Amino acid sequence: MSSSKIPSSTGDVNVAPAYHPSTLGDLKKSGYRPRSVKEELRANLVVRIRAKQPLFEGIHGYEDTVIPALERAILAGHSINLLGLRGQAKTRMARSLVQLLDEWIPVVAGSEINDDPLAPISRHARDLIAQHGDATPITWLHRNDRYTEKLATPDVTVADLIGDSDPIKAANLKLDYSDERVIHFGLVPRSHRGIFVINELPDLQPRIQVALFNILQEGDVQIRGFKLRLPLDIQFVFTANPEDYTNRGAIITPLKDRIQSQILTHYPPTIELGMRITAQELRSPKEQLSRVRVPDLLRVLIERIALEARDSEYVDRKSGVSARLTISALESVISAAELRALRNGEDRTVARIGDLQAVVPAITGKVELVYEGEQEGPEKVAHHLLGLAVRNVFDELFPAAVRKQRKAKGEGGLVRQPADPVSGIVDHFEGTSCDLPLELTSAGYAQALHAVPGLLGLVRAQHDYLDEEEQLLWAEFVLHGLAEHSRIGRTQLVNAARFGDLMSAMLGGGLD
Repeated sequence: MSSSKIPSSTGDVNVAPAYHPSTLGDLKKSGYRPRSVKEELRANLVVRIRAKQPLFEGIHGYEDTVIPALERAILAGHSINLLGLRGQAKTRMARSLVQLLDEWIPVVAGSEINDDPLAPISRHARDLIAQHGDATPITWLHRNDRYTEKLATPDVTVADLIGDSDPIKAANLKLDYSDERVIHFGLVPRSHRGIFVINELPDLQPRIQVALFNILQEGDVQIRGFKLRLPLDIQFVFTANPEDYTNRGAIITPLKDRIQSQILTHYPPTIELGMRITAQELRSPKEQLSRVRVPDLLRVLIERIALEARDSEYVDRKSGVSARLTISALESVISAAELRALRNGEDRTVARIGDLQAVVPAITGKVELVYEGEQEGPEKVAHHLLGLAVRNVFDELFPAAVRKQRKAKGEGGLVRQPADPVSGIVDHFEGTSCDLPLELTSAGYAQALHAVPGLLGLVRAQHDYLDEEEQLLWAEFVLHGLAEHSRIGRTQLVNAARFGDLMSAMLGGGLD
């Protein structure tokens, strides 16, 4: 059936396959003209740029760095290597490139390698067209089916990627092994007219990387034992961690030389951007999110944990700290708060500073420790990172509470001591303590914090924009911040934190 509706080069027209030409003759009448994958990507990118549409949806922080580099590579028709530490959206960007392909392309019916009806390359397609001419049946392939992804592992073989002779096919078709029709095509030929991604390229054995030389340089493959040339049309995208981290292997120099554009990725440069990414990737159930409120202060602290880990002397900086840490951490905090609400019979609750203890499993499973960190132990390093996050955010939000009290000369040359805004709070804990169990009810939590003289007043005085629920959270935060600065003591009990005088905490064997 002939149709004047040919797949739009913008990929915006979703035409049902039933309305496409179904034979080679109808396809010729429709005015269809073949073009390469890189021509498709380039043309559709040009349309997007002119329409001021973003290249990717949901990719943040790369607008001025990675994305312009990718756009230049696509416009130049380059193969691409995305090089960066784990958790930097390399695979997501590679998968998103599919949206730059034409929505539908014609394929010779039954072709294993997506032969273009007007430019066939396989023996099957050429024989079929020679036999049926314009009556050759064609099918239509959606762009989502033109993406292939392979994780590079040491056990990957040339046959997996390129292909090999298939004795079963030879037996079924009663063909000699010298006949190219007995070839079983690997993943690369089957990705003809599409995008092929190899993740963690350095993990591919050097002899397997050599097999990619011809594909990248000449655009063809040669399969063992056959005088065969397949001029494949593929957009290659590779992802890799820096070679100095992946001790398991490296990208061999001749292959690296053939990859035309190497683009460096990076982590979010600001806490605000990290919060945006974490919120976007959060996978907590809607019911849970409706029950638990997570104030921005907690979200900032979670992002700060990742920043501290990336700079920590205990963490291998070459391995990186994935954004998955902050996502898992936030999900853990929400779950801890929900658990408390359920046990207390409360319909809703607000996450607390104490709930950050729930992120320890998210930290220990997502950071790679150096020797010093291994000596300390994963859990102790996790608590150390939590403490650093609280300490440094406290310094920014309550600078007067941690600023060194310097003597200054006033009128008449008299020496005066500037007022200490937390002195009343510190003095209070010299003779008493405050316990904050993790499963304390909302009413009990408020009562315990209100019992500390001047605590809520300090929060209101310096951050008067906060509502009542957030004021309580910030009040708890002040206690933890003062403990991190050794102004008051803190002892970590089983499922509770006890704040008191510094000496008692030290003698009590607390963590601080």
